[in-house]
Amino acid sequence: MARSRRLAVAGYAHHLIQRGNNRCPIFVDANDREEYLAMLREAAVSTGVALHAYVLMDNHVHLLGTPAAADALSRMMQVLGRNYVGWFNHRHGRSGTLWEGRFRSSLIESDPYLLACMRYIELNPVRAGMVASAEAFAWSSARHHLGLRADALLTDHALFWSLGNTPFEREAAWRRFLEEGVSQTEAQAFAVAVVRGRALGSDAFLRRVASESGLQVTSGRRGRPRRNDSVPI
Repeated sequence: MARSRRLAVAGYAHHLIQRGNNRCPIFVDANDREEYLAMLREAAVSTGVALHAYVLMDNHVHLLGTPAAADALSRMMQVLGRNYVGWFNHRHGRSGTLWEGRFRSSLIESDPYLLACMRYIELNPVRAGMVASAEAFAWSSARHHLGLRADALLTDHALFWSLGNTPFEREAAWRRFLEEGVSQTEAQAFAVAVVRGRALGSDAFLRRVASESGLQVTSGRRGRPRRNDSVPI
């Protein structure tokens, strides 16, 4: 059976997730994560994807990025996947696949969903019980947005800049936003959208995207993802 065409539209933000095969770890230590980020930056620059947020969990990653061309996300993930798997397998003396199938993605309407998606991504380690606060986790974009380090991988979205006129104002606003947390309903909405490959936004946004892309943008299925489609929320 032919694969369905991925919903990807140039100039719009997309939430991506990629998991390890059989939920196995895709990072063993800090060296793995550092190499992945270096390869991610190179792949994003070469394919024209502006990355706004990320988190590297043990067995999956979340990314938020805006592609300059409709096929840029797929090209970025192909380059990244090929390079990282080869490097990872060589380093750890293994062979075969590392990923659980294709990456999943969801088109995100900028306002009000994009900042909420950034928060969902950066609070993933907190929801997983790995750390007490987003800034305590070294392998995400949270420290960049909180002004604790400059991350060359990231391109701040215009909506993040709208949080304040100065870096201090934006960082303080982002800290308050993170402290609000993510509700179960909000987390489920992002999880369902990304595993089903659909757009998340207002009715007007969905109609516009459907017209521009010629693709179905809603799943037609309600409720939680099927078990084999589930992602941590």
